Amino acid sequence: MPALKEELKTIEDIYMLPEGSRAELIDGIMYDMAPPSGTHQKISADLLTDIVNYIRLKQGECQAFHAPFPVFLNDDDLNYVEPDITVICDKGKIDEKGCHGAPNFIIEIVSPSSVKMDYMIKLFKYRNSGVREYWIVDPLKKMVRTYLFEENETQDYSFAEKIPVGIYPDLRLRIY
Repeated sequence: MPALKEELKTIEDIYMLPEGSRAELIDGIMYDMAPPSGTHQKISADLLTDIVNYIRLKQGECQAFHAPFPVFLNDDDLNYVEPDITVICDKGKIDEKGCHGAPNFIIEIVSPSSVKMDYMIKLFKYRNSGVREYWIVDPLKKMVRTYLFEENETQDYSFAEKIPVGIYPDLRLRIY
């Protein structure tokens, strides 16, 4: 007997989660999210601070957000993600609910429970949704993998290196 097909979830299911619960939705499949570790939070806060300071210094148009900030990747109700850091340069995509469409730059910080999600599922989704640049920060390996989708480039960096940001040619970030 064939297995029953799992019913697709929608953004409405995300909104119906109990208070304090977090999940993401990719192509109608819901993925629960574990709370971030202290290391995760420190890396996220440091990177966000550096990006926001750069945008302010340059009087840039982009805006940077940290999780939980909803990103509705597609024009449907089957996709909802909360990247650790999201940079959006088209203010027309932003409203009180979140970002509607592909951000310019996304950073995900890997936790033991998110390895498959960050390195495979989200990588594929972000690439196909129009995200320009995607970083996977791996605290256990002390490595950062960067993807510049428009240039079809992938590069690995250690935490000790200053990492160039593709959407900002004169910005280099370091993980401390």
